[in-house]
Amino acid sequence: MYAVMKTGGKQYKVSEGNILKVEKLEAEVGDKITFENILFLTDGEGNVKVGDPNVSEAKVIAEVIEQGREKKVVVYKYKKRKNYHKKQGHRQPFTKIKIEKIEG
Repeated sequence: MYAVMKTGGKQYKVSEGNILKVEKLEAEVGDKITFENILFLTDGEGNVKVGDPNVSEAKVIAEVIEQGREKKVVVYKYKKRKNYHKKQGHRQPFTKIKIEKIEG
């Protein structure tokens, strides 16, 4: 059984036991989170439910494993012969979750 869920403006194909890094969610480590934006659901036997836009009465339950920040991405801007250099860094926050149950 797997589902396609939407969180943080992105879509993820998930099945039970998967570990994902998603955009930062406001939750503590160990908390249970319920995702209700399920776009697609199948049980692996050929039964498929497609949402319009979401599948009603379907949800994914996950546990928060970790809150963290990604590696630094360096943004460097430069204009030749103009003495212009600009260096910026960015670390995107994330939440690591483990999919425990898919209901539908």
